[in-house]
Amino acid sequence: MELKMRLCVALLSLSLCLVLMGHVRAQEEADDMEMDVEDAIDDMQEEDVEEEEQKAPSSPAAPTVTYKAPEPMGEHYFAESFDKGTLQGWVLSQAKKEGIDEEIAKYDGKWEVEEMKDTKLPGDKGLVLKSKAKHHAISGLLLRPFTFDTKPLIVQYEVNFQNGIDCGGAYVKLLSQTPDLDLEQFVDKTGYTIMFGPDKCGEDYKLHFIFRHKNPKTGEFEEKHAKKPDADLRTYYTDKKTHLYTLVLNPDNSFEILIDQTVVNSGNLLNDMTPPINPPAEIEDPDDHKPEDWDERPKIQDPDAVKPEDWDEDAPAKIADEDAVKPDGWLDDEPEYISDPDALKPEDWDEDMDGEWEAPQIPNPVCETAPGCGPWERPMIDNPNYKGKWKSPMIDNPNYQGVWKPRKIPNPDFFEDLHPFRMTAFSAVGLELWSMSSDIFFDNFFITSDRNVAERWAADGWGLKKAAEGAAEPGLVNQMITAAEERPWLWIVYVLTVALPLVLIIVFCCTGKKSSAPASAAEYKKTDEPQPDVKEEAEDEEDKEEESEAKKSEEEEDSTGEAEEAAGNDNKDDSTSNEKSEDDILRRSPRSRKARKD
Repeated sequence: MELKMRLCVALLSLSLCLVLMGHVRAQEEADDMEMDVEDAIDDMQEEDVEEEEQKAPSSPAAPTVTYKAPEPMGEHYFAESFDKGTLQGWVLSQAKKEGIDEEIAKYDGKWEVEEMKDTKLPGDKGLVLKSKAKHHAISGLLLRPFTFDTKPLIVQYEVNFQNGIDCGGAYVKLLSQTPDLDLEQFVDKTGYTIMFGPDKCGEDYKLHFIFRHKNPKTGEFEEKHAKKPDADLRTYYTDKKTHLYTLVLNPDNSFEILIDQTVVNSGNLLNDMTPPINPPAEIEDPDDHKPEDWDERPKIQDPDAVKPEDWDEDAPAKIADEDAVKPDGWLDDEPEYISDPDALKPEDWDEDMDGEWEAPQIPNPVCETAPGCGPWERPMIDNPNYKGKWKSPMIDNPNYQGVWKPRKIPNPDFFEDLHPFRMTAFSAVGLELWSMSSDIFFDNFFITSDRNVAERWAADGWGLKKAAEGAAEPGLVNQMITAAEERPWLWIVYVLTVALPLVLIIVFCCTGKKSSAPASAAEYKKTDEPQPDVKEEAEDEEDKEEESEAKKSEEEEDSTGEAEEAAGNDNKDDSTSNEKSEDDILRRSPRSRKARKD
C-alpha cells in the first residue's frame, strides 16, 4: 500500500511539471510571435478584442485602475507626463546630420503625443516615436540648470517598445549648458554631459551610462562608459511592457542603474568606467629603443656539440621487412584489376573526338579467393637505424637578457581627478535617436536631487501602469486555455497530464481485494463464551495452533509418564495421566469447550 501511495504522489508531481512546462513553452512561443506582429495586425487584433467584448458582455471584467496624472511633490528640475496632449515646452530639431546622404540627413522623424495602442490606463498619454528608419531629435529645457555639487542626481523615465525593437535606441541625453546651445540645431554632435538609457541592435542588449569627462589639463572631453550590467536585459526589450529606467549619481562618485526600481548595475566613477578617469602616472618612453646587441633568446644551440661519427643522416625512415614471407596461394600472374568484359562501347562514342575506347576496370574476380594478386612486394617497416638530420642540442643562453621593454618615464599628461562627479552642468534633456522600429513610447521624464521625490513620482506614474497591467493579465487557467486555442496540440498535453494520473490513481489506490481482518485467536481466548464462526482461513490458523499445543502437551505428559514408571508407577497411572492430558487439551481449546457444552 505504501508503494502505491508513493507511486501516486510521483505521478501527480509529474503531471504538474508537464502542465507547467507546457504553459511556459506556450508563453515563450506567444512572446516570440508577438515580436513579429506588424502595426496593421495589431489594429485588427484590437478590433477583434472589441468585438469579442461586445459579444460576451456576461464575462467578468478585469479590475480597472483609474488614471490620475502624476504631480511633482518636491524639489525637481524637470517633470513631464505629456498628459496635456501637446508638445508644449519641447523643441523639434530642424538641423541636418553631417557626413551622410542628403536624403536621410534630415531629422524628419515624426513625434506624437498619444496613448499607448494597448493602453490599460485610459487618459495616460506619452511621447511616441512614430517613424521607422528616420532620424529623430527633440529636446526641452529644464526649469533651471543642474549643477553637480553636494546633491545627488536622479534621472528617470519610462519606455515601452510597443512593437518590440529590432535595432535602435531609447536613451536620453542631458545637454550641457553652453552659451551657444540651440535646441533647434540639436544633432548627434551637440555637447552632452550624460547619455543614459536602453539601446539594442541584433542580439546586443545594452543599457548605456556614458558621461563626458573634461580633461583638467587640456580642456578636452572624453567619453567614459560604465561597465556592462551582469543582468540579462532581454526581457525588458521583448515583453512589450512599460519599464522604468533610473540613474542615480551620488557626490561620493558612486552610481546605481535601476530598471523597475531594481538595481541592475552599480559601481564607482573612479573604478568602473572605461577608459579610466585618471591616466597612469608613468608611461613607456616613446624615444627609448632596444639596443642592437640585446639578446632575448632564452635557449641557443650548443656551439661545442659535434655530430657523432656513426650518425647516418641518409638512412631511410622505412625499410623492407626481410623476415616477411609471401603468402601461399599468391597469384603473381593475375592482375589486381581487369577490363569489364560486359562493358560495351557507347553508340555515340566518337574515336576522333573521344579517343580510343577502353572498357572500365573492375576488381579481378579470381583474386577474391586468393590472398593477393600481382607482383608480391615485402611490406615496409620502421628503420631501427633511422636518426634523421642531426641538430645541435639546445642549452641555456648565457647571454640572455630577458624580454626588452622601454623604460618608464613620468606621464606628461598625468592628472588626478578624485571628484569626477563634478561634471559639466546641463540645462536641457533631449532624445536624438535612429530606430528601425516605430511606436516607441516615452513617458514621465523626471530629474531631481531628492530620491524620495523621485520614488513618489514613480509610484504615481509607473506604479499605476504596473498595477493596471497586472490587473489586466489573465490567470493561469485562462492563459492555458488561450494558449491551447492558438496551439491545439496543447489540449493533448492537458488531457494526458490530467486524465492519465486520475486513471492510474483509481487503478492503484481504489481497486483490489477487500477483506475484513479476522479476529485473532487471542481475542477468543479471553472468554469461554461461544464465539461466532469465522472464515475458513481463520479456522485453519486456529486448527494449526491447537495441533501445535496438543503436541507440546503430549510430549510433556510422555516425559512425566516415563518419570513415574521409573519411580515404580503402574500402567494405570499412565492412563490416568493421559486422561488428564486430554482434559487439559479440552480446557485449552475454545472450540473443544464449545463442543463439550453442546
